[in-house]
Amino acid sequence: MTWLDDDAQVELWHPLGRDTEEVLGWRRWLEEHDVRQPFKQAHREVYLLTDAERQTDVYSNRFAAHLIRQHQFNALCAARGWKNTLRLLVDDEFPPASLSLPKWNLRAEFWVEGAGDDYSVDTNETGTFYRLATDQVRFYHLGAAQHAGHPFSGGYRTRGGEITDDPIALEKVPALVFSEVMRDVDLFVGVASVGNDPTWADGGPDGRYRDYWQSYAFGDLAATARTRKDILERIVPRLKIAERCSLADKFLVVRGNLRTYKIHLGSGNILMEPHDQYLCIVPGRSAYTDNVPGALYLPFEGDQTLAVILSKALLLADDHKITDATIVSQIVSGR
Repeated sequence: MTWLDDDAQVELWHPLGRDTEEVLGWRRWLEEHDVRQPFKQAHREVYLLTDAERQTDVYSNRFAAHLIRQHQFNALCAARGWKNTLRLLVDDEFPPASLSLPKWNLRAEFWVEGAGDDYSVDTNETGTFYRLATDQVRFYHLGAAQHAGHPFSGGYRTRGGEITDDPIALEKVPALVFSEVMRDVDLFVGVASVGNDPTWADGGPDGRYRDYWQSYAFGDLAATARTRKDILERIVPRLKIAERCSLADKFLVVRGNLRTYKIHLGSGNILMEPHDQYLCIVPGRSAYTDNVPGALYLPFEGDQTLAVILSKALLLADDHKITDATIVSQIVSGR
């Protein structure tokens, strides 16, 4: 290879700005050769500026109004290099979750606040919130004044008390930076949202989050879930249960012997036909963890929800063999 010499530079390939056919070509090649990527590269989600974000100019509401588990969010922040402080139900101020990007002289901020005000229900014994409500994503110059906000009052101010007025217009943020930051925030919401919790069908404490749970658990697909759907379109035909499966809108539809099931591609939650009756299967139950397709080819590592969806599909395709009384009772009721 005469073009590869001592002066050649090697860098990670990113799908942003690439032709669709090039991206799909790499995906097909990896899948045809059963190459599993240690992280999403060819299948990496790309987040482009939306018309709504051009209107809001200096902030994005794309991932606002979600309810997320604080401790899980905090762990994800640490794993992705974000700086975050656990919020407590106290009269104090806390900085937003932030990511420093010195190469671009930027700081990204994800505004969140504590959810609820009941010390015994919404916090643990130390006063630490169990859950957070999400708000805006903003960008600032790296040296801009640090911000802080009351843990549950909304909004952030500079340390001096003045409302900050120096966010950077989203159109001026490099496209790659914007895409990767939004991908992180999508990960935070997609993994930590209470909408993923199958036990929250009743809406959590006092049922106050029922509408949110329903809208997230079976709502529109975010970018990560849309990627998941694309992958399933190619994986499902390889499954031993392929003839019992189909993809329809937001769901992987599985035809069992007793019922037909719709597994949501975002949350992994399940509805049963007819009447869209909810089926609660809690991750970790031995009733279906034995069905985890460990030998099944997946094009990248790290998407636990994809593995859970496939595990549930394999379990439900043979629903007549399920022995867990809690699951069986839900399936047979309302038939």
